Amino acid sequence: MRILLVEDEQKIINFIKRGLEAEYYTVDFATDGEDGFLKGLNEGYDLILLDIMLPKIGGFELTEKLRERGIKTPILMLTARDTVEDKVKGLDVGADDYLQKPFSFDELLARIRAILRRGAPVKTNLIKIADLQIETASHEVKRGAKKIVLTSREYALLEYLARNKNRVLSRTQIAQHVWGYDFDTETNVVDVYIRYLRKKIDEGFNKKIIQTVRGAGYKIGE
Repeated sequence: MRILLVEDEQKIINFIKRGLEAEYYTVDFATDGEDGFLKGLNEGYDLILLDIMLPKIGGFELTEKLRERGIKTPILMLTARDTVEDKVKGLDVGADDYLQKPFSFDELLARIRAILRRGAPVKTNLIKIADLQIETASHEVKRGAKKIVLTSREYALLEYLARNKNRVLSRTQIAQHVWGYDFDTETNVVDVYIRYLRKKIDEGFNKKIIQTVRGAGYKIGE
């Protein structure tokens, strides 16, 4: 699952990003409303976490602009403002939920899970490819009867490939989705993690489902 965090306080960015990545989410971030708007136009996000008090374009206006452009990505507003009027305005301009700062990280995770259940009905919790099973709610992975333990990055990479079954994904696409927009795509870390996955997913099985498409990238196929 890929989340866009729009927040101008670096400590909060670091706190939320680190916590969400530990829960197998991929997190991109923007530190002002203009950048948040441009990144929010990308419909590849599963959720936008959005502060109200932002430089350049405030959170209410940013939400309104995204909705006017037809962006239906669920939006969870995070703010220290606690008046009923602010909450009502946030929901009226198109936010899906509203969480007041300071908040419990466990509550943030619960709100995210609830919104994703409502906002992404087309994505089932279970992905099956050949004898590979990925339970996206619990992040449990099995190949046949074998339970596979993955790191958060390995899991994010596997889920991204699996959700795009039989589609060739370039190294740049993979790097941006799993490591974020600011990732240095000149490194070979994508290839390294593909090797990690192959060792865990394909090693010992006759059928290899992680495939290299020479000169183009990688895909998962049955």
